[in-house]
Amino acid sequence: QVQLVESGGGLVQAGGSLRLSCAASGRTFSSYTMGWFRQAPGKEREFVAANTWGGGNTNYADSVKGRFTISRDDAKNTVYLQMNSLKPEDTAVYYCAADPLGRWPIKIRAMDYWGKGTLVTVFS
Repeated sequence: QVQLVESGGGLVQAGGSLRLSCAASGRTFSSYTMGWFRQAPGKEREFVAANTWGGGNTNYADSVKGRFTISRDDAKNTVYLQMNSLKPEDTAVYYCAADPLGRWPIKIRAMDYWGKGTLVTVFS
């Protein structure tokens, strides 16, 4: 069983930055594919960013390319999402997810474990 706990959400003005963290349990975290997804009110959950072990593969949604950066510290079993130049349309609950089988490219249906989410609100 893998447990994921997100933190770092909050209220930020447009143009500002936040860093989300996701702490994961599991002895083989370094082999997991880790992803960030988000869900805005009234919308479906959507992909934001993902990477594989050692950061060997990385992918971003077009809407966040150049603004968000995913990284991971396998020694700490933690994945991060640095969010810069935030926009009101980035407002959503952000979820961390894990695929312990390390599959790539990432598919939302392959993410077996999910955190409870952390709310990011960007105001103009």
